[in-house]
Amino acid sequence: MPLRRALTSALASFALVLASVGAVALSAGPAAANPCGFYETASDAYYNHCTSDGSHIVIEIDDWGPNSEQCVGPGVTWIGSASGVDGAWYTGRTC
Repeated sequence: MPLRRALTSALASFALVLASVGAVALSAGPAAANPCGFYETASDAYYNHCTSDGSHIVIEIDDWGPNSEQCVGPGVTWIGSASGVDGAWYTGRTC
């Protein structure tokens, strides 16, 4: 019975995530062109550091091997080919 409960819980969580993503996509306006954080186009991967304080931050890039780190400034930074990057996130450090 615990396995069945765990599977049900996992499916419910997944459905909630999908519903949340759908709600965000529906409410996104023109700013969705360059969302904050990691995003991809058909061919390229980018990280948009949305800040007004001019800070530079360290991001970790999941690039299908050992993850790498990169310092990015305010605005959009190209971080690689979309086929070679699986994600990127803020590490909590500045550079």
